[in-house]
Amino acid sequence: MSNSTSFCPVPKEQQPINEYQELQTSWFFGWVKLEPSRYIAKLVWVGFWSLIITAPLAAASFPIARYPIQFGSWAIGGSLVFVSLAAVRQYLGWIYVKNRLYGESIFYEESGWYDGQTWIKTPEILTRDRLLVSYEIQPILKRIKLTFVTLLGTAFSIISYWLLFIK
Repeated sequence: MSNSTSFCPVPKEQQPINEYQELQTSWFFGWVKLEPSRYIAKLVWVGFWSLIITAPLAAASFPIARYPIQFGSWAIGGSLVFVSLAAVRQYLGWIYVKNRLYGESIFYEESGWYDGQTWIKTPEILTRDRLLVSYEIQPILKRIKLTFVTLLGTAFSIISYWLLFIK
């Protein structure tokens, strides 16, 4: 373990700042950093393509001609599952990097899973990383949590409608 301010023994690809930059430029994880309308469009895109899977399943239980509302609610509800899974995956990726940045030490592997080491961050690196968490990653996590609340509200609305109006 080293406390040197000039030397970081952690391999570049395992340094939290580089993991953050990789997520930020990633095709999938970068969605959450887009402007709100583009972020929503990406989630709608996932929902639309997931209908390819959920619509035939819903149609098997509720033929469209006979039960259009039931078909639609089940197809959309099933599609929300896929959108939720995408949001969960984004959340897990960002929370992992947040925890690595916020922590006082970094666990890393030197050459394989069997020889892990821990490096204690210097005060300068720790301050930089925690500022990055506060100003960059917390808003991302907040947006993903808002996405979960919206998805949950939509699912609740569909279930409520189903229970109240469909016999």
